[in-house]
Amino acid sequence: MKKIGFLSFGHWSASPHSMVRSASDALLQSIELAVAAEEAGADGAYYRVHHFAQQLASPFPLLAAAAARTSRIELGTAVIDMRYENPLYMAEDAGAADLISGGRLQLGISRGSPEQVIDGYRYFGYEPSEGRSDADMARDHTNVFLEVLKGDGFARPNPRPMFANPPGLLRIEPHAPGLRDRIWWGAGTRGTAEWTAEQGMNLMSSTLLTEDTGVPFHQLQAEQIQRFRDAWKTAGHDREPRVSVSRSIFPIVNDLDKQLFWQERGSTDQVGWLDGGNARFGRTYAGEPDKLIAELAEDEAIAAADTLLLTVPNQLGVDYNAHVLDSVITHLAPGLGWR
Repeated sequence: MKKIGFLSFGHWSASPHSMVRSASDALLQSIELAVAAEEAGADGAYYRVHHFAQQLASPFPLLAAAAARTSRIELGTAVIDMRYENPLYMAEDAGAADLISGGRLQLGISRGSPEQVIDGYRYFGYEPSEGRSDADMARDHTNVFLEVLKGDGFARPNPRPMFANPPGLLRIEPHAPGLRDRIWWGAGTRGTAEWTAEQGMNLMSSTLLTEDTGVPFHQLQAEQIQRFRDAWKTAGHDREPRVSVSRSIFPIVNDLDKQLFWQERGSTDQVGWLDGGNARFGRTYAGEPDKLIAELAEDEAIAAADTLLLTVPNQLGVDYNAHVLDSVITHLAPGLGWR
């Protein structure tokens, strides 16, 4: 059994070919796709966070709205760039959204990805301290965020407050029990996967890794997952971790599928240059169901993960993306033992 969800970047464009013309369209359709995903039997609705771009940005209003329209699926991010975040305010927003969802939030966070602007986090008021990098700052914000999610008091109360306080130090409110165990780190290398395990976060691995050893992407990612699990065991955490991988998967079951994705049938891994080093990008899976079942059965990273996030082309609209999810769940999942 494997949890299957979607991951949307929430692009919008005024292009006549786009079904998502505005920010309003992107937000409202993101909610509708979560509803459709739940109806199709999917397990999760995840959203990417990008700043200074015509894509989804502030995630918590969206997550809360999707939570109010659904009852079962997980709702998450993949990922929030922690360089931009005030960890205490984020803990308040996350706590509220999680309580609205009934404890269904699964928050993917990370150091972030290449940006639309130069050092965009500086416009948000954040500056790495002397001798520290922006990646260090993201981890510092993360450490504070994880600590306050535990729910322990740390703030000294006013001796003459407007409202009565409980005894002792005060914590961030609202507190969402269990949310600390539902935080994921988007790791781009094998080393950061090991660090993720040491911090007691779940592992979120996408369709690219910022390193390349010459082996196929799925094998490199499977090694990353194994290193994560080994480091988790060494750290001695008292729960089982979760691992997700992202894939672009398009079963061709009708003429529109064929028109849109027929040329992707021969997709292969790609190696490129990202952030000053080699990076390996995973392939797109497209083809008839029998062909995809055979190919996906050989994907070692999918086999090693408990959660699969399907990256969806959101500008094709809610109906088409709901069809993609239904096709994967109906035509592929039973043959692969995921259902």
